[in-house]
Amino acid sequence: MRNSFLLIILFSFILVGCAGVSSKGLFGTGVSVALDPRTVGTQIDDSIMQKTISAKILAKDKKYLIGVKTKVLDGRIFITGKVDRPEEKLLITKLAWETKGARSVRNDIKIKEEFNFKQSAKDLLITSQLRTALIVNKNIKATNYQIDTYKKKIYVYGIALTSEEKDLVISEAKEILDVEDVIASIILLEDLRIQRE
Repeated sequence: MRNSFLLIILFSFILVGCAGVSSKGLFGTGVSVALDPRTVGTQIDDSIMQKTISAKILAKDKKYLIGVKTKVLDGRIFITGKVDRPEEKLLITKLAWETKGARSVRNDIKIKEEFNFKQSAKDLLITSQLRTALIVNKNIKATNYQIDTYKKKIYVYGIALTSEEKDLVISEAKEILDVEDVIASIILLEDLRIQRE
């Protein structure tokens, strides 16, 4: 009973931390509204798609609340997380493609393996190091990027103002010690459907 109560409190903190507020972007800790180069209309469309895909995934199974993360940028859906079976990954990909307005789907979901505390700690350290490097680099708008690390592979999602900024982000990620691969899903400002006027 006590463990259940602690889990509920933990989930509450996670959900509160993920919820966007007026000073934050649609990605919570991800893209800042003040720096987000998408138009307000595009941000609203992406927010609606984000809620739709999340609801569809949760309707299939509540366990995906923690195991699967989705992000929508300019109609492009990015999915990360862990599932038990390959069939689940395929199902989630199908649900994403069926979401109205989806322009593309990138599914980086991994199939679960035995939990490895040492590996998880290393992944968290890699994510923290890259986040710090992006904040320190004055040529990068760090708030425009979301970072996930899984088994020493860094997944970076976001919007770059220029191709030079995109290259800088990838370069910073590759310089982190022990990183095996960098998977960048970075959209250039000029490639957005409608740019902010």
